[in-house]
Amino acid sequence: MGVEVGLAGLFGLLIGSFLNVVIHRLPRGESLVRPGSRCPFCEREIAPYDNLPVVSWVLLRGRCRHCGETISARYPAVEALTGGAFAAVVLARGAGDDLWMQLPFAAVLIAVAFIDLDHRIIPNRILAPAAIYGVAAAALVRTGDLPELLIAGAAAFLALLLTALAYPAGMGMGDVKLAGVMGLYLGIAVIPALLAAFLAGTLVGLAMIAREGAGARKEGVPFGPFLALGGLIGLLAGPELVDWYADTFL
Repeated sequence: MGVEVGLAGLFGLLIGSFLNVVIHRLPRGESLVRPGSRCPFCEREIAPYDNLPVVSWVLLRGRCRHCGETISARYPAVEALTGGAFAAVVLARGAGDDLWMQLPFAAVLIAVAFIDLDHRIIPNRILAPAAIYGVAAAALVRTGDLPELLIAGAAAFLALLLTALAYPAGMGMGDVKLAGVMGLYLGIAVIPALLAAFLAGTLVGLAMIAREGAGARKEGVPFGPFLALGGLIGLLAGPELVDWYADTFL
């Protein structure tokens, strides 16, 4: 298992490097393929040896080799987070066929979280392919669970839609659609995932109000990152949380 976890972590670092491209370019309508990776300041192309996930940023001390400008720590953070998430998924769920759904789902959650933080949007260009892939992959590797996944996706979508209609200032349709996608991948485990998202959002909101007073209500915080956090919790521990609740209260 240790080898599988390590390989998943390394693979996650590479995917995290690509997610940095997605997070930066997709909301701007830019190609994800061309041009190659470039310094955001001097626009010089980054050589492959300067584009190693996390390692290159550390060796270059967070600066561009050519112009010396500081490169945001966000880049290695996304890479490390993705690597850690992939390793955690394999550690928690094993290295079975379900990884075809679990790892792409984790990558989607990380991408939409950072895009929502930066732009207050959750792009359909991510959600639509994620939904289509989730259904197709489930039909191949989780055939018996497909009805549950479809029902969970519809139920999560409806639950967040009703919440958005009741509190339109708190979330948008991107959050609603993301909840639906989460249901397609998590099934019944979407319930603890959504509960974790609302709990985290509430705690952060209360902390902001305590620190900044009534002005924090106007500032607002995008809900996508909290849904992404809940999705990761559902992915790593959702079935166990559902079983614990059923054994304890039902």
